[in-house]
Amino acid sequence: MLARANRIVRGDDYRSVVRRGRKSATAHVVVSVVRHPGATGPTRFGFIVAKTVGNAVTRNLVRRRLKAIAHGLLVDVPVGHDVVIRALPAAAQAGWPTLLEDVSRSFARGVEKAA
Repeated sequence: MLARANRIVRGDDYRSVVRRGRKSATAHVVVSVVRHPGATGPTRFGFIVAKTVGNAVTRNLVRRRLKAIAHGLLVDVPVGHDVVIRALPAAAQAGWPTLLEDVSRSFARGVEKAA
């Protein structure tokens, strides 16, 4: 589970990352990344799983998978980034390995663009 310091919790922060962030998309997710210049704070993650993904059970399953993936990525991420991962409807049918690969690839491209 992600620590509170590693989570985006305010709506303004979500909007800022989605609007200003560098986006990278795959068939299952869209990852937006913003690098804070000179920031030494922790990298924070936020997740958007809309009703188009499925019912509440499906959405929560996708959200838990995305959180687990983000927790694994946390060790490889340079500090000072905010990341929002938006699940697309196809994420509901994606298996764990597919989702892991898509998020990792999109995240790497997003960090590269934001640098």
